[in-house]
Amino acid sequence: MHEITPFAIPAMRDFVPEKWRPWIVILFVIVFQFSGGVYLAAVSEMVGSTALMQEDIMMAGYASLVGMSLTFAIMFRLKFRFPSKTAFLTCSIAIILCNLICMYTRSVPLLVTACFFGGIFRMWATFECNSTIQLWLTPQRDLSVFFCYIYLLVQGCLQLSGLITVYTAFWIKWEYMHWLIIALLLLVMIATMILFRNYRSMPKLPLFGIDWLGALMWGIVILCIIFVCVYGEHYDWYESVYIRMATAGGVVVLLLNLWRASFIRHPFIALVTWRFKAVYLTFLLYMVVDILLAPSHLLEHIYMEAVLGYDSLNVISLNWVLVLGTIVGSVFTFYTFSRRKWCYRTMTVIAFISITGYLMMFYFTIDYNLCKEALAFPLFLRSFGYVIIAICFITALSRVPFQNFFEAVSVQAFVSASFGGALGSAVLGRVLNVVMQKNVMLLGSTLDALHPQASHISLGELYAALQQQALMVSMKELYGWLTLISLFCLILLGVGHNSVRPLYALHPRYRVIRRYIRHELRMIKQ
Repeated sequence: MHEITPFAIPAMRDFVPEKWRPWIVILFVIVFQFSGGVYLAAVSEMVGSTALMQEDIMMAGYASLVGMSLTFAIMFRLKFRFPSKTAFLTCSIAIILCNLICMYTRSVPLLVTACFFGGIFRMWATFECNSTIQLWLTPQRDLSVFFCYIYLLVQGCLQLSGLITVYTAFWIKWEYMHWLIIALLLLVMIATMILFRNYRSMPKLPLFGIDWLGALMWGIVILCIIFVCVYGEHYDWYESVYIRMATAGGVVVLLLNLWRASFIRHPFIALVTWRFKAVYLTFLLYMVVDILLAPSHLLEHIYMEAVLGYDSLNVISLNWVLVLGTIVGSVFTFYTFSRRKWCYRTMTVIAFISITGYLMMFYFTIDYNLCKEALAFPLFLRSFGYVIIAICFITALSRVPFQNFFEAVSVQAFVSASFGGALGSAVLGRVLNVVMQKNVMLLGSTLDALHPQASHISLGELYAALQQQALMVSMKELYGWLTLISLFCLILLGVGHNSVRPLYALHPRYRVIRRYIRHELRMIKQ
């Protein structure tokens, strides 16, 4: 049996009631989850009031995610290097500075850099909060239970943040979202100074020995991938020297990084980490999932705004459906996967059935006069399926040895939180343009100003109607192809015989962690 350690938060001062302590930490983590560099839900308002392009703002948003994904690999070091009080104060100050820079700067490099470091400190603060209350959530240290809470919190806050951002931008100004987050972070700092004390439960683990150069090189590689995906259409892909330079630079830095990792003592991401089946298999599956869910980043907004004519408030109101899907998916996964220990294959099949249903419903239902309520169920299926995928895939990493666990989480986050969404959107966007050109030619081949049905319509109106019709046909075609791909994946998953269950998805005991820290200290001194 795995030992059960009584829950306590000794980092809090004695006068704080014990039953209040975990809820205070949850309030902290909600604030940190809401905080960010740029708030992509208000990208249209930012473009309208600044000299920045939409691609610039998207690049900054992805840079924040890159910073978050890189931080996973050093979370263990940060956890046992700094007490909770120091971590909360440091992260709050850093995120406040990031928000101030993002409000006022018009420099794209500075904006991207600020968001990158903002993502690092956001992830550090989030991990500090969640690791503090882990024993409260699951005394057995069952990671399958813990990750249900994590994704309920993360995905729920993501959708709620979009709602608050759009409402703030619509009724006031988009800058006020930054001021709201700054005010909340100041409250967190005040509460931290009052409620927390400097407490350390483990020996201090120095940051010396971390492969900072390797971390920088991984960051450059991922940012190059994202740059190509985000700016590819704007610069006409490989007709542009910028895209060619980013591609070549990313490939060269990746090869150099892998070469360094083959001989240095402590690489940022050890090569052995990539050899675990739970790492490379979930990495590849996430790429497939990101391509299947790419319509959520591209086609849905085009359809709702350009075809249905919804404003930003109507579009963002559907986030309530996504919140519901996240809640239901997390609760469902908790009772089936975490409690009843359903196997990974079963859960993955259920998730792909939901994703297939989402794609199929859009394929059969999209029309010019579709009501907003008709979009609710497919969006619910998308959110429901994705949260199951996310919980199961990250729980699978518990099969990786503890010394490689955080590196494995970082590797998975490279695709799930960093470039996966950008890659899927880039691929789908490029295909959409090609299909759109084809359909415009087919639909317009026999239509001109002399056509009987077009004789009383101006050329401008005729061209607009043609473009809209071609867009509808193209989107339906893409949804059809994505549905077929999802069905193919579903068949492959269904015929498999993998019966692995999350029976041993347990976080190591404290004595194991102490032993590992002593080992790390000995290795650092050598």
